Amino acid sequence: MGLERIAAVLQHVHSNYEIDLFTKLIDAVAVQLGLEQNDDKSLRVIADHLRSGAFLIADGVLPSNEGRGYVLRRIIRRAIRHGNKLGANAPFFAALVPALLAQMGEAYPQLNEREAVITDALRNEEEQFARTLDNGMAILEEALADIEDTVIPGAVIFKLYDTYGFPVDLTNDIARERGLILDLEGYEAAMAAQRQRSQDHAGFKVDYSQNLHVEGETEFLGYEADQAEGAVVAILVDGGSVEALEVDQSGMVILDRTPFYGESGGQVGDCGRLLTDGGAADVTDTTKSQGHHLHQVTLTAGCLKVGDTVDAQIDASLRNRTRLNHSATHLLHEALRRELGDHILQKGSLVDSQRLRFDFSHGEAVSAQALATITSTVNEQIRANAAVTTELMDMEAAIEAGAMALFGEKYGDEVRVLTMGADRFSVELCGGTHVLRTGDIGLFWITGESGIASGVRRIEALTGEAALAYVSGMSAEMQSVCSALKASPETALNKVESLRAELRDLEKESMRLRQKLATSAGGDLTQSAVEIAGIKVLAAQVEGATAATLRDTLDQCKNKLGSGVILLAAVEEGKIALVAGVTADATDRVKAGDVIKHFAGLLGGKGGGRPDMAQGGGSDIAALPAVLSSFPDWVSGQLD
Repeated sequence: MGLERIAAVLQHVHSNYEIDLFTKLIDAVAVQLGLEQNDDKSLRVIADHLRSGAFLIADGVLPSNEGRGYVLRRIIRRAIRHGNKLGANAPFFAALVPALLAQMGEAYPQLNEREAVITDALRNEEEQFARTLDNGMAILEEALADIEDTVIPGAVIFKLYDTYGFPVDLTNDIARERGLILDLEGYEAAMAAQRQRSQDHAGFKVDYSQNLHVEGETEFLGYEADQAEGAVVAILVDGGSVEALEVDQSGMVILDRTPFYGESGGQVGDCGRLLTDGGAADVTDTTKSQGHHLHQVTLTAGCLKVGDTVDAQIDASLRNRTRLNHSATHLLHEALRRELGDHILQKGSLVDSQRLRFDFSHGEAVSAQALATITSTVNEQIRANAAVTTELMDMEAAIEAGAMALFGEKYGDEVRVLTMGADRFSVELCGGTHVLRTGDIGLFWITGESGIASGVRRIEALTGEAALAYVSGMSAEMQSVCSALKASPETALNKVESLRAELRDLEKESMRLRQKLATSAGGDLTQSAVEIAGIKVLAAQVEGATAATLRDTLDQCKNKLGSGVILLAAVEEGKIALVAGVTADATDRVKAGDVIKHFAGLLGGKGGGRPDMAQGGGSDIAALPAVLSSFPDWVSGQLD
């Protein structure tokens, strides 16, 4: 019997939703939605989903389109949908967090600690869902209008999900309300086709796990050694076992012991060579499966057979650069938490010999000032040159020692605890390869920060010689900029701002002069107007005009002519701008919108507008003189 059911028995009520914890929360939801009654089942759904969503976010989950994040997204959006059914037409869900904390914050202090993160995540998801609903509901309503039976086609369901992020269960809720059903088989077929297209257009690694039948596990020696002897226990080619590899043949080689690190924890696998008496193979990647290290090799000389003893040599240079980036990632993680808050959790990483990439939970862009502080903090730890220590211990002892475990990672009974930085700056569980001292990293430099998903940010950075080369390049570029500006690095920004202000003033003056020119041009142009059936007709190209000043010129021409049909053109940056005007007394005979549609079409463009004024554009500059010359005849035809 669950805790809530026990509470229901002790409080002499018939439902979990009638216990004091839920009734107070349901009352708060009703007040937030402005309801006088609190017995609607939708209120129960909102209260229950508020609790579930808040706890998931407190544990480090954020809304996304896959895995745990997708479960959370569905929970939040279902609650919001029930709020909409009760009449909510403005954001309400995030505003319920204080009511939840009042009921559960004392028993679960992590809710109080993560209040800001929970509130931001719920608010962001609610705002995003509002946009999704607007777009998705329009598509759904359009599709429902075309349905002749009671089934919503799978293609429509898939489009709503794939294009607009409209959850299938939400589509199902709406369908149920209207007595309709979903073509889920059609939806699954569309999803399968999408997955196949993704595979066809993206590289992917073959999963050999189904064909591995090797006893024991590969002994990894790479923490202490760059080179070691090992015996070949299996060779796989195209997923099947073979006894040997010939020259130029590629396959997967499994050794009983190896210094090669297998890709895991965001760190790429090692490269290097396998050498035998008279034979050699290049190792281009190393992965892990079922406790075995799989060496992707191409034989370059001799022969490689099961049972052979090989000299396994990693590319120490690549490993060392990867090691710098991996250790810097740990320092970055802790620096982020100290600068932005302990809601920062790792959401993914990539560590190779060229760079590091770190994805983390955070609801907004990291400011330039914060990035500078984070960079400084990491480099401060590098300069401390503190020893990096590793220790094997059981999971419980590791957590008690302050080690940070990554949410969603699988750990065994015994874990490897990595400590680095002054005063135990960073303590994490990690099986990767690392530097001996933080000073080995040399230099850390952030090259980019961006958002990759709702509530997930990404930092990219360089270390060691790569970071130094990047900073040196930036310095050289800065010197070039300063030389062009005739300024020092300290005054360059002020010089740029001064130039921008001058440019704005010049643009204003240019616009003033153009408008003045347009005013005078209007009077001059009207002299070339011809009269057709009592209406003055004018077509002209205005030199030096822009799309904006053409409208001023048009107004001047209309005022000057009194009664007329006008088409003006200007060429700006290789494009034709067109504007047409018809005075009020003539709009019943000729429409400006019709003028633009016809003549823009002749010039390879399009446009439209009101009966008295319309505008458009084209691209066929060579045809412009002839098109303008044909305007009087066209107007004459309209007036007949």
